Amino acid sequence: MKRGAARTVSLALAVALAAGAAALAPSAHAARSGHGDHEATRTTLRDLVEKGGLPGGVAKVRDRKGSWFAASGYADTSTGRRRSPGDHFRGASITKTFVATVLLQLEAEGRLSLDDTVETWLPGLVQGNGYDGSKITLRQLLNHTSGIANYTADPAFIHNAAGPGFPKHRYDAHTPEELVATALKYPPQPDPEKAPLYSNTNFVIAGMVIEKATGHSYGQEATRRILRPLKLTGTSFPGTTPQLPNPHPVGYSRLHQEGPDAKIHDATEQNMTWLGAAGDVIATSGDLNRFQRALVSGQLLPSVQMKEMLDEVPAGDGIGYGLGVEFAQLSCGVKVVGKSGRTNGSLSAMVGTLDGKHQLTLNVNGDWLQDGSLYVNVIEAEFCGKAPSLTDKPSPLPELVLLR
Repeated sequence: MKRGAARTVSLALAVALAAGAAALAPSAHAARSGHGDHEATRTTLRDLVEKGGLPGGVAKVRDRKGSWFAASGYADTSTGRRRSPGDHFRGASITKTFVATVLLQLEAEGRLSLDDTVETWLPGLVQGNGYDGSKITLRQLLNHTSGIANYTADPAFIHNAAGPGFPKHRYDAHTPEELVATALKYPPQPDPEKAPLYSNTNFVIAGMVIEKATGHSYGQEATRRILRPLKLTGTSFPGTTPQLPNPHPVGYSRLHQEGPDAKIHDATEQNMTWLGAAGDVIATSGDLNRFQRALVSGQLLPSVQMKEMLDEVPAGDGIGYGLGVEFAQLSCGVKVVGKSGRTNGSLSAMVGTLDGKHQLTLNVNGDWLQDGSLYVNVIEAEFCGKAPSLTDKPSPLPELVLLR
């Protein structure tokens, strides 16, 4: 991969992931499948775990020929338990695609418009310190052009939610109003239409709008509108429940501490209200592939709303934002759409082609990565048939990291 590609990944990944290789990674194995070859995907997944010093990872693919699964490393390094196709994991920011889908469905039903302002739905919530909610639309929330500061960039907040304070504060509950208030301590991003600012605050507010419009939480609406119709039985929105359903891997975290000797913590249990509508979803790899395929294929949204979701706002370095989704151009010319996410102990990506015929869900049960190209290479391998070489065109990655 060219140096420029590695730099792009560094901006999207390494800024927020604690750098450095871990000492705990086992020698990896790859689960074989009777369908197809996918040898490049299998190899890059193994490299991600072994060379990345990570505990374990899974890749689940769905394409024209059917489904395929590979695993490398361990779900639990202390017992030697392997990763499995049925693993439940925290999808983090992949939640944003569910939230955007619900809002677009509400627009299709005439219950709101994406051109409505935040002030219309949540009077007084976004005001002061340079903010005026009457000038920020719901559409701007979903494509990160609102200019609203990212509350997870607040040092005190992130210290407790995902930093050294996590062990003491992992069970703390947070309200959406609290998260928004934390963001508004910081002034808005200037010219957000020209320079989109990825902000978790946008989707916390979007979740509040869903509740105001329907009388139900975003999780309840997504369950009724998406999970049940698609039979996504391994997907849930946990609220204040800190546990993961079985089976699940241990979520290993360095709590954003840099250096090769940073302590590794078991971060499996955590109260996800610190991300809420910006990132609390729990899912399986098979469920996310099914959701991605149904969404892009037009099963969940009318054509007008689907076009809105896929209306791309360039964010630089070959990356773009739609409504709750991200775009990236791969080295072989294939353009993919999807969403990625990171929370304590989990790094995930749900990616697919724009024709809805090829999906990949990737999860690692560790949240550090020294070389972001290792992660990109799995995506490149699946959709291009090989990892990019040093002479290939740079391959930007969609926004993988939430915590800045």
